Amino acid sequence: MAKLIYTAIASLDGYVEDASGGFGWAAPDKEVHAFINDAERPIGTYLYGRRLYQTMVYWESAAVPGRTDVERDYAAIWRAAEKIVFSRTLPAVSSSRTRLERELGSDLVTALKESADRDLSVGGAELAAEALRGGLVDEVRLLLHPLTVGSGRPALPGGVRLRLLEEQRFTGGAVYLRFAVRP
Repeated sequence: MAKLIYTAIASLDGYVEDASGGFGWAAPDKEVHAFINDAERPIGTYLYGRRLYQTMVYWESAAVPGRTDVERDYAAIWRAAEKIVFSRTLPAVSSSRTRLERELGSDLVTALKESADRDLSVGGAELAAEALRGGLVDEVRLLLHPLTVGSGRPALPGGVRLRLLEEQRFTGGAVYLRFAVRP
């Protein structure tokens, strides 16, 4: 059975966005971006909330001249994966290999995990929080940037119990932490 993995880039104090909704501080350097590419390459399906999907759909056409090799590589990875967008308000999706669902249900996610031959990724702090609270997430992967933003959208909801599986440090100061979700 495939795993459902939540991956987020967060500030050291645990936010994916600052108080004004900005996340420019989270842009990965080349080393971290290449690491992300390798971590995302095995993902077969992305489950997105509306806001993250609207940010990530950029990668549908990002393989244009002027992009770095690592950016073109990520664009290819993103376009190759299936995408399911969970939104009650989005009228339609605008990328290939993408479908729209109105609600994240445990039956749907369980069926996806059972039928998938590759792992799934859940993205968007709100959608991931819902999946975590529902006991659907198997792993949490955090890339922590060495800065604090003070407030904003938290990467994780309260009450999540984790067991550290792996850690890695990057020369720019970011730290990768991979956790198993404990019941």
